[in-house]
Amino acid sequence: MNGLSTIKDIAQFIDIEKQNKLKRLINFIIGCFLISLAYNVFVAENKIVPGGVGGIAVIINNFFGIDNTITIICLNVILITLSYLLLGVEKTNHSILGTALFPLFIKLTEHANIWLQIDTSKVLLSVLIGGIIYGIGAGFVFKAGYTTGGTDILNQIISKYAKTSIGNSMLMSDGLIVLSSGIFFGIHSLMYSILILYLISYISDRIILGVSDNKMFYIITKEKHKIKEYIIEELKHGATIFKGKGGYKKYKGDVLMTVLPTREYYKFRNGIKSIDKDAFFIVTDAYEVFGGE
Repeated sequence: MNGLSTIKDIAQFIDIEKQNKLKRLINFIIGCFLISLAYNVFVAENKIVPGGVGGIAVIINNFFGIDNTITIICLNVILITLSYLLLGVEKTNHSILGTALFPLFIKLTEHANIWLQIDTSKVLLSVLIGGIIYGIGAGFVFKAGYTTGGTDILNQIISKYAKTSIGNSMLMSDGLIVLSSGIFFGIHSLMYSILILYLISYISDRIILGVSDNKMFYIITKEKHKIKEYIIEELKHGATIFKGKGGYKKYKGDVLMTVLPTREYYKFRNGIKSIDKDAFFIVTDAYEVFGGE
């Protein structure tokens, strides 16, 4: 019976994995479509440079008239080749699907502005709407565990050989591409490019992580019992106390942890200060909270 049970468990796990892969693939395709739609309707139309190979394509198209799709494909082929040579097969395989599908969707949505008949002459409005749609698409892609290739590959190469973080690599590559918009298209284009880059980053994070409805507090205090009572009796929430040890001064003591709705953040923060003005506490976003009573 145990053997049969194990086989059933494995089969069930395989089915779940297949469903997850299909769901991730669907999310990736939707994300790619949204990014391409935002790119063609709102970004490229107004000569906005959002970083990445798409941003380079906007610059090249403006000066040489080369189709954006052709530029993106050529740059992606070069970067995929470099990835195989410098990063290896395993890391490169994660970028192949995005490298192939992204330019395809760019081509398919090339005339979306004509079909949808959207007035993009108001640049600020276009940046806001385009940034939101682009960010939602990017969030779907990253949440599915894929990338659209391009400078994502370049960032990994820079990170590996320059011995720096992915964040710094992005600053070097995408930052330079965005800054170049100021040189080629003027200061207004640069400001719009920075704004859309911020929107894409912010919205994609919200899609990946969700909106935080709760805050998690870690509190070190001499008045742990009073603060615990305040949480339980006044705020009607639970609390956990666990042992902690300082890494520098080797302090040993209890750490009080609790999760509260964001709307009660200031009330609780002020409550802590009124009970123990010397209390040390850390506040983080809690995106998901399950279980408990």
